[in-house]
Formats: sequence, C-alpha cells, structure tokens
Amino acid sequence: MTTILKRRPALARVWIPAIGGLAAIALAVAGCGGSSGAQGGSAYGGGTSHSTAAASAPAPPASNGSGAASITLATSDLGKILVNSKGQTLYLFQADKGSVSTCNGACASAWPPVITKGAPIASAGVSSAKLGTTRRSDGTTEVTYNGHPLYTFAGDSSPGEATGEGNQGFGAEWDVVSASGNKIEDGDS
Repeated sequence: MTTILKRRPALARVWIPAIGGLAAIALAVAGCGGSSGAQGGSAYGGGTSHSTAAASAPAPPASNGSGAASITLATSDLGKILVNSKGQTLYLFQADKGSVSTCNGACASAWPPVITKGAPIASAGVSSAKLGTTRRSDGTTEVTYNGHPLYTFAGDSSPGEATGEGNQGFGAEWDVVSASGNKIEDGDS
C-alpha cells in the first residue's frame, strides 16, 4: 500500500505562526508601558522623535554573505550616530552592566538586539577596535560597541528614525549611540 502525503502550501505553514507571533509581541509590548519619566505616549514607553536627514543616510554596505552584522555611521539631528546596515538607529540600554545584556523576552521584542553570525564589520567612521560581541542568554551573539550591547527599536518605523532616544521602558534609559560609543550628548558630532 502506498501512502500519499499531501503538502500544505508554504504560505499556510508560515502565515499562521507569524500572526500568532505578532499578536504575542503586540500584547507583550502593550502591557509593558514606560515609567512616569518617559516622554511621549508610545506603548514602548515614550521617547522623543528624532530622525536622520534622508540625504545623509549612508548607502547600505554590500552584503558579505557571512551573516556578520555591519555597523556604520550616519548624520542625524542628534549628530553622528551608529546605525545598522539597513540604516536603523542603534541604542544602548543603561540597565546593561558591562557587555552583559539584560534585555530579554518582551524587552527584546520591543528592543531587538543586533545579532551577528561572525565578527561584526565596521564601516567608514566606525572604530573596529570598539566593536565586539557578547553571548546572550538564548545563545545568540550580540554586537557590542565600546562595551555596550547594541539594539534597534521596534518603534522606529523607517531608517534613521530615533524615536527611542531617552525612552525609559523596561526600567532604565535607552540612548542613541554616538560615534564615540557612548550615549549621544547634545553637540556630539
């Protein structure tokens, strides 16, 4: 007797879990509002809206196919800031102690860590000596810069946006990372 297995279309297998995952993220983030010190009214805990000028956004570096994260420098309202290869603003979390990330679970859904598969790549203006990695609790490798684990922000809807700057979500401040590898300060360039 021959058994014939019917295959479901790939869309059905992927689409259903994706909807559940997005719903879980939305519920987790909605339940994790910021502290009273946050600015703005986002479900991520607030923040101040900043964006990079479209003309100053760097062209994404060519993919090297290795899965290694590429970190580059962009000019924004805040000065020169670190961004990933897609132009997304990079942040540090004040709750992190040294290079150990304390952002997991719902926090990592709202503030995705910059993950790499291989040594991270420094583009023009980024110090390769300040780039490093740290092992996360889930076993993935996160990029660090000047000893700070790096994150993007789910509330930034386009490249160069920096709506997470000054956010107080998940118990500490989130800050855009300057070219020096510290939180952005007025007048950084």
